[in-house]
Amino acid sequence: MSGTSVDGVDVALIETDGERIASYGAGFTVPYSDDVRRTIRAAFGAEEPSETTRAAERAVTEAHADAVQRWSREQGVSLAAIDLVGFHGQTITHRPERRFTWQIGDGAALARALGVRVVNDLRMADVAAGGQGAPLVPAYHAALVRDLPRPLAVVNVGGVANVTWVGEDSSLLAFDTGPGNGPIDDWCARRAGQRYDQDGTLAASGKVDRPRLERFGEHRYFARKPPKSLDRGDFSDAWAEGLGVADGAATLTQGTARAIALAARHFPAPVRQWIVCGGGARNPTLLKAIAEETRGKVATAADLGWDGDAIEAQAFAFLAVRSLRGLPLTYPTTTGAPRPLTGGRLNEP
Repeated sequence: MSGTSVDGVDVALIETDGERIASYGAGFTVPYSDDVRRTIRAAFGAEEPSETTRAAERAVTEAHADAVQRWSREQGVSLAAIDLVGFHGQTITHRPERRFTWQIGDGAALARALGVRVVNDLRMADVAAGGQGAPLVPAYHAALVRDLPRPLAVVNVGGVANVTWVGEDSSLLAFDTGPGNGPIDDWCARRAGQRYDQDGTLAASGKVDRPRLERFGEHRYFARKPPKSLDRGDFSDAWAEGLGVADGAATLTQGTARAIALAARHFPAPVRQWIVCGGGARNPTLLKAIAEETRGKVATAADLGWDGDAIEAQAFAFLAVRSLRGLPLTYPTTTGAPRPLTGGRLNEP
């Protein structure tokens, strides 16, 4: 199950040994209620437990339990048939430079509610060892593209966007590219009274402010060598302030694409294609901007027959199995960890 954006809970089933994927089950998404979303947002940036963070953790845990139970009923899959649940939780603060990351979500409570073993706390071991703790999905991306021509890049566009470069020899390089949907969503919420720019319609109706875009592309983060990662709040929508609603959405959308394109300067070799997954893959305006900025072949997860909405949830299931087997979740070239590291905490029901 995934929980890195504030959209809702993604549930997915896979059969895997943590190295190869034997089969995929149905994916399922349950949006957070507005109340839960507000409760989570109130906890953003926290570094100490408080009633606010405890309320957010209860809300996240209950939402995940409800989503899995609903998935079980609607898919006709008994929870007794599930061996293990991977529970990412909800990131509220990510400051790896201080060896601090916090994903709220009570793994023990979820295990009790579902009657299934749960692996959570997937980032902490990496961060505690000096790694960035993100991105976590490269090991799964490598399994997904095992039979595709490489080098290639898999870009996941959530609140923050991250990329996994996979070489011909299956070598990995991964890092956060910059803002994903976060600033666009925030702009839409503040300026347009909508949670997000559905189908990129608002951005498509606006005009990109090119001088602002060029200044944005000079941000020092883009020149920093990986490994590197971001907190959702590190890039805001403030650089579009003063623009009209549509022009701001257009400029922020192009900015996300520009950041993705600038990631290529760090790749060991040029890629044959870019594969876009996550919420951003459902935004045609953003996809067009990525193709324009990268000047490369761009495909979506759906184009390859993947369930793009389920990839993050599938990845956490995959990582949970790797955790159980003591296999690495992160590597020096994905998070800057000092060595390949496993992680996660097992909670028995």
